[in-house]
Amino acid sequence: MTCRLVFEGGVSLRSVPRVVQSFVAWLRSELGLTLSGMVRHWSTGRWWLLRLGYAALTERKTVAEDWVYLIDHTVQIGPQKCLLVLGFRLSEVRWEGRGLRHRDLQALAVVPMMHATGKAVETELEVAAGRTGVPRAILSDRGTDVKTGVEGYCHAHPQTAMIYDIAHKAACLLKQRFEHDLRWVMFVKHLGQTKFRLQQTELAYLVGPSLRPKARYMNLGPVLRWARLTLGILDRTPATAPQRPRLEEKIGWLRDYREALEIWLGYYGTAQTAVHFVRRHGLYQHAARDLTAEWPAQARHAPSSKLAEELHAFVAEQSQSLRPGERLPGSTEVLESCQGKWKALERQQAMQGFTGLLLALPALLRDWSNQQILESLRRVPTRAVRAWCRQYLGVTTTAQRRLAYSPQSSVNKSQMNTNDCQGRLFVSLGLG
Repeated sequence: MTCRLVFEGGVSLRSVPRVVQSFVAWLRSELGLTLSGMVRHWSTGRWWLLRLGYAALTERKTVAEDWVYLIDHTVQIGPQKCLLVLGFRLSEVRWEGRGLRHRDLQALAVVPMMHATGKAVETELEVAAGRTGVPRAILSDRGTDVKTGVEGYCHAHPQTAMIYDIAHKAACLLKQRFEHDLRWVMFVKHLGQTKFRLQQTELAYLVGPSLRPKARYMNLGPVLRWARLTLGILDRTPATAPQRPRLEEKIGWLRDYREALEIWLGYYGTAQTAVHFVRRHGLYQHAARDLTAEWPAQARHAPSSKLAEELHAFVAEQSQSLRPGERLPGSTEVLESCQGKWKALERQQAMQGFTGLLLALPALLRDWSNQQILESLRRVPTRAVRAWCRQYLGVTTTAQRRLAYSPQSSVNKSQMNTNDCQGRLFVSLGLG
């Protein structure tokens, strides 16, 4: 029950004991049923979750030639990066027409790295391939270190196709257009000023969304839609309406961007059409031809037509090495979504550096039956999780913070060597 509340209900680990107790109390009062084996502390559920994640990560994989890898680095505060390699078999997952889902994937590698170099990435790909066989394709966003590692691996294994995520490619093409448009620069400036001018007024309901500091050009939709809809409100408000002067004062500046807004929406709509098409249908020999029929009307006219041509050429390039009748995914969106689900489980801890909760990510990807949960918990002892944390995490940022602000004297702390420090930290955190 604890695992299902976390996996399926999105309940926080600290809330699980209270939810279970409330449910058991209701069963006792309403139905006269008494359950034993109560979860008294949230850390119990945390250990169960980590043991299940370890079981999913280390279970034996089928060796085959149709594996596809999705690979990325995830970061938090501190010097470490974590390499994630998720995979699935083409013969076992029917994803065409709907895109990949969490349950389609298996965790093949979750590796925190202090030095995330291309060589380190290539080494981990070789380790993963030792468990699954050489993959048919590797999808990535072509981050610097990931790109170097994947290129090195594919050079050594020519049968593996290297695929670039369509969403990141589209974002790069949008960035080239928006960052060199002075109207967009001024629009972003007005957008930030308007938020502060509206949020404490009677027009607070018109506050627009904020542009994300990261992956900004992959998430332009909410801002552009807000601008279009808000401009429509301004146009429809009668000149004699009492709120008209305030609307003109606060959001009248949108009129200066009416023409530019249509161009930006055309860009975004063209890019999203390509992203959605590849996400649903993947890459295959005639993907570029079929994509052409999907373009919205504005994509066939300047200035969006140039962007459409570039995306068409990209899809054609990515598809040219595919075999007849073969279809491969071209989007890592599901990998980003898996990371989001894991960070939602971390909650505030996501701002404190990597911890043992990294092992929870493999457990979040599958549908667990009661029997699978019991068998995995019997197979994986807590000491296996502790050993994994020692091997891959070392002294976490959270542990360093606890030690630094502990009541011990600074003299004693300065005299502790690294091994003593690590030993005390693991004991204090229940990991040793």
